[in-house]
Amino acid sequence: MVVSVQIAPPDFDRMFGALADHTRRDIVRRAISAQEGIVELASHYPMSFAAVQKHIAILERAGLVTKERTGRRKVVRTNLERLRVVRRLLDQYEELWRGRIDRMTQLISEAKESDQ
Repeated sequence: MVVSVQIAPPDFDRMFGALADHTRRDIVRRAISAQEGIVELASHYPMSFAAVQKHIAILERAGLVTKERTGRRKVVRTNLERLRVVRRLLDQYEELWRGRIDRMTQLISEAKESDQ
């Protein structure tokens, strides 16, 4: 059984790199509702405002969040389509590995049957 994995977008490494940090994953989660600005987001973390801004900038460069000015606030919003791209590739890898595990299970069963 051969399972192919589609070619990832050129910035896929950047998206996974951004999601590798637990603070950035939490920012993405909080920004899904798009109700908090950068100041409000920063209040959730035991780090400086500047550090939170850097995390948001990394997520923004990866295309996972956008900032939208609403009056004097910059509201952070998760780019759900980009998050779906990440999910689709993870689903493809899961399918690939499940296929390999199924094939290994089949080969082990065949080997046991031939030994008997």
